[in-house]
Amino acid sequence: MRRVAVLLNAGAGAFSGRLADDIRQSLEQSFQTHGVSCDIRLVPGQLLAEAASLAIEQAKRGEIDAIVVGGGDGTIRTVASVTAGTETPLGVLALGTLNHFAKDLELPLDIEAAVATIVAGRVVLVDLAEVNGEVFINNSSIGVYPYMVIDRERRRDRQKLTKWMAMVPAFFRMMKHFPRRRLRIRAEGWSMPYRTPCLFVGNNKYSTDLFSIGRRERLDEGALWLYVVKPRNPVEFFWMVWRLCFGKLDAAKDLDTFVLSDVEITAKASRLPVSLDGEIEIMRPPLTYRSRPKALRVIVPPEA
Repeated sequence: MRRVAVLLNAGAGAFSGRLADDIRQSLEQSFQTHGVSCDIRLVPGQLLAEAASLAIEQAKRGEIDAIVVGGGDGTIRTVASVTAGTETPLGVLALGTLNHFAKDLELPLDIEAAVATIVAGRVVLVDLAEVNGEVFINNSSIGVYPYMVIDRERRRDRQKLTKWMAMVPAFFRMMKHFPRRRLRIRAEGWSMPYRTPCLFVGNNKYSTDLFSIGRRERLDEGALWLYVVKPRNPVEFFWMVWRLCFGKLDAAKDLDTFVLSDVEITAKASRLPVSLDGEIEIMRPPLTYRSRPKALRVIVPPEA
């Protein structure tokens, strides 16, 4: 590892004002300590894919050895969608709020430790998933979560709230209106209708155990895990969420689960809000999900 291109989402809160300068300086010093030259680029979110494509061309010419992306899961998803299927490895700086992808890869969250991993780590192949051609690294969902995120962002724009402060009233508004979607799952020669508040699609299996809720042990099994929520009224749904939070979810009672490589979701609605790693896209059904096994080369710690 001699030279890397570092892409940071200039629109993210972590890179505003003096904090952006502090992060840039810390990154430069950390890479320099390991004898690696880094070209750090603060890129507007809407131009990240273009910047990643230019970096791929640099890698093909031998000008850089890896692309490093810094930000949350949405930022990583954007860059991963470009590097997928190429020979260029992706290094990850976990600079988001939740950092699900980095945690599942056992990556350090500290900048200096993350740089050390990028320099001395090993490259592994992990799965991606996609819906109607849009890539996601963690999960996608239809139903209550996109509903809450849209409401949360409206509140943040109007009231200048943090994500967590805006999500609380968004949750209670969702419980009041409790949207349910009429969906049909089609896969491998069978079809099944549902009316559900939430359909969740995981890029590999998600844990529901108390101490590892929302985590994945494997990112390379080449499977989509579909979880269809059974509770059909707000009270049942609330208690399901409570059981999930305390590690007491009854999978047989609360969920229908399917393990597939590809699946089609149809709906009567002409457009559906769909979450992709926490970001919302408006899509037209049918929604065609598929797994892309071992599509992404990513740098992980030597012992991970």
